[in-house]
Amino acid sequence: MPVARNVATDQAPAAIGPYSQAVTAGDFVFVSGQIPLDPATGEIVGDSIRPQAERVFDNLAAVLAAAGSSLDRAVKAEVFLKDMNDFAVLNEVCAERFAGDPLPARQAIEAVRLPKDVLVEISCIAVCG
Repeated sequence: MPVARNVATDQAPAAIGPYSQAVTAGDFVFVSGQIPLDPATGEIVGDSIRPQAERVFDNLAAVLAAAGSSLDRAVKAEVFLKDMNDFAVLNEVCAERFAGDPLPARQAIEAVRLPKDVLVEISCIAVCG
């Protein structure tokens, strides 16, 4: 049976609750939802969807790297948007950041409210090792 291992890095925001930035289990890493916080300042980056989504992907990439993985090894992404009208811009950022083949499976959900009132939160599962 695979052993789960906590993943943590100071290159992404620390967890703001009782959870891990990510957990590896077997050949997979499960990354908790990332929001657009600058890990150095703890401040929200940007006030529109593009800079916030780009920061979220930077945070995801940092956590994945700490787990021995990367965005191009993602197999599943879960996207939560404050406003589904931001979906087209989010897709542009996803196309720029997810370069692997196959592209990850994905879902996108409009959420009434996200942590710290950000515009986007994304979690993912990726192959590691």
